[in-house]
Amino acid sequence: MRAVYRGALSPLILLCLALLAFTGVAPAGADDDAADADLVGSRPMETVQVTATRQEQSIYDVSEAVTVVDARRIREIAPQVISEVLRNEPGAFFQQTTPGQGIPIVRGLKGSQVLHLVDGMRLNNGFFRDAPNQYIGLVDPFNTDRVELVRGTAPTLYGADAMGGVVQFLSPETRFEGPEWQGEGRLYASWSSADDSLVGRAEAVAGNDRRSLSGGVTWRDHGHRQTGGGETIRPTAYDAQGGDFKWLEALGSGELMFSAQYMEQPSTPRIDELVPGFGQTEPSAQQYEFEPNSRSFMHARYRSDVEASWLSRIEVNIARQVIDDDRTIQDFGSNEVDTEKNRSTLDGVTLQLFTDLAFGGGEGGLTWGAEYYTDTIDSIRTVTDIRSGQAVDVRGRFPDGSTMDSAAIYASLGWRRDALSLHGGLRYSRFDISLPAAGQSPAADLSPDDLTGDLHLEWSLTDRLNFVANVGRGFRPPNIFDLGTLGPRPGNRFNIPNPDLGPETLWGYDVGFKTRGEVWQAEIYFFYSDYQDKIGSRETGEVTENGRIVVQSDNINSAGLYGIESGIRGYLWAGFEVYGVINAMRGEETDPDGQTVAGDRIPPLNGRLGLVWNPREDLRLEPFVVFAGNQDRLSPRDVGDPRINPRGTAGWGTLNLLASWQATEQLEVGFRLENIGDNDYREHGSGIDAPGLNVGLWLSLQL
Repeated sequence: MRAVYRGALSPLILLCLALLAFTGVAPAGADDDAADADLVGSRPMETVQVTATRQEQSIYDVSEAVTVVDARRIREIAPQVISEVLRNEPGAFFQQTTPGQGIPIVRGLKGSQVLHLVDGMRLNNGFFRDAPNQYIGLVDPFNTDRVELVRGTAPTLYGADAMGGVVQFLSPETRFEGPEWQGEGRLYASWSSADDSLVGRAEAVAGNDRRSLSGGVTWRDHGHRQTGGGETIRPTAYDAQGGDFKWLEALGSGELMFSAQYMEQPSTPRIDELVPGFGQTEPSAQQYEFEPNSRSFMHARYRSDVEASWLSRIEVNIARQVIDDDRTIQDFGSNEVDTEKNRSTLDGVTLQLFTDLAFGGGEGGLTWGAEYYTDTIDSIRTVTDIRSGQAVDVRGRFPDGSTMDSAAIYASLGWRRDALSLHGGLRYSRFDISLPAAGQSPAADLSPDDLTGDLHLEWSLTDRLNFVANVGRGFRPPNIFDLGTLGPRPGNRFNIPNPDLGPETLWGYDVGFKTRGEVWQAEIYFFYSDYQDKIGSRETGEVTENGRIVVQSDNINSAGLYGIESGIRGYLWAGFEVYGVINAMRGEETDPDGQTVAGDRIPPLNGRLGLVWNPREDLRLEPFVVFAGNQDRLSPRDVGDPRINPRGTAGWGTLNLLASWQATEQLEVGFRLENIGDNDYREHGSGIDAPGLNVGLWLSLQL
């Protein structure tokens, strides 16, 4: 792989740039609407978020670090995976093991170390890995109205897994005014040259001021990926289909919602297992297909305002999520083919209440509630000898019939007076995890519980400058993946169960500043995370007959993660705006022997710089640069990972252009030109090189 950018900025230079961005002043005369836009990533976004406090509040008025990406941005970049829209946004990095899959890395944490939600309900389930995984790829990007990322631990309102942060995918909700029935629709199509992909989406909504009905279908066909320099990587082609439906009904002072979502990838190859990686002369697998992987989601919600002295609002959610993770695997040189069928059925019910309060000369509120989730794992495996055709049922990847139940209660109290705002809370969580005996794996029953909490402060130093500080204690119990996995893992490994794992905990701290003026906004955060009893893979010293290294999960390390997140947006003059994001972090892990090594899969210095120009009301141009520095501070796990160059991942930078034209009142046409230099590079920790020069077109037609 050819290096296209070398040399990372020193911490001192980084700090100077971040502070320069933070204190920068943009010239006068910009768009008068600029003051109404919050700084969230690479374009002006909605001023309102709902994830950080479970209430609609301005991003500027909460102490938490929040990133928001809207539906327009999703249409512009047509992501393969919805988490791709968080690439190089404040506090986030994107990792992709194979096309059709990918995760955000948030403050150095990933997988089940970060809580993922869809419309307020958990996407994380019992076999959600504490590593890159494919399940976010089963959330339809084109049925997503907004992505909200809360960076940093959020233990009171969200509980288990919310250690690195919370990522929420929110689907669209349309409401109408007036008693007469109204309707609208939209057709969307996109094409990209780097994988010769086609995306189609059709959706419609109808209703009045009492109800609305909406639905849509998505179809995607992706070819083999072409990387920088013109190499085509095979096999990387896959397709996906999905559909969704939503019904909103006004009931007195409340509202009832029912929705259903479905997304399937019929057959997706795992490319890092099928081609030799760094340090390998042969691939790990001869076949490795996720076939099929699918997610269905049914969700009912009731919200209502309440006129009572002790209660202002109430919300109840009931949901069922079913994820099928089926696979066909044949190790390289083996005569046996494994056919796996793994299913998670996750049922959840949540109750949330809000009480308006006035005390201590200020005003505030109490957010309180309870949650219950139950997850059942079905897992079977059939091994077929391709020479004789004989098939034998064996123990599945997970103990069949495993269950993971959780219950929690929480309360968070907020208070504001003059320039000072405080809120904090506590949550008690209890888990009951049961793994039946399977094969040589013994039965296991665990009941971890914990009391977690957080405290948040926002102090308005001036009308335009806020100081913020946050501290919280996160908690993640071992799930069924950690406890009971039996089967191949990336990096030519083979995992065996360990039913004696304990929970992980994390203390997260950050301080920062948020500022905004009439024509500019900026933020800078400094964070530190103290991660204890970190679950990782420990080599047992054994090797399978097919040459895979036998590993077992264990509470083996502690880790310290720290860094800087900063961003700025300035409106130069009418029609022009600039933005910039810089992220830098460092991670260190300490093993039981006291040896300190680099943290696992820590993102390098990264960011983006861009300009938005509106020469006319109907035309928008956005050239921007995305970049990352070298990452040669590798953990022992990184050095042995075939996805990562043991000499380190070279830095890179790409020049890109987005353009859109409102051709008519109903028709918008978009153009993408990505990686204009056709650079050959890989994002750190990914299992595949990034796309080369990509030309993309998209159309959005309002009906």
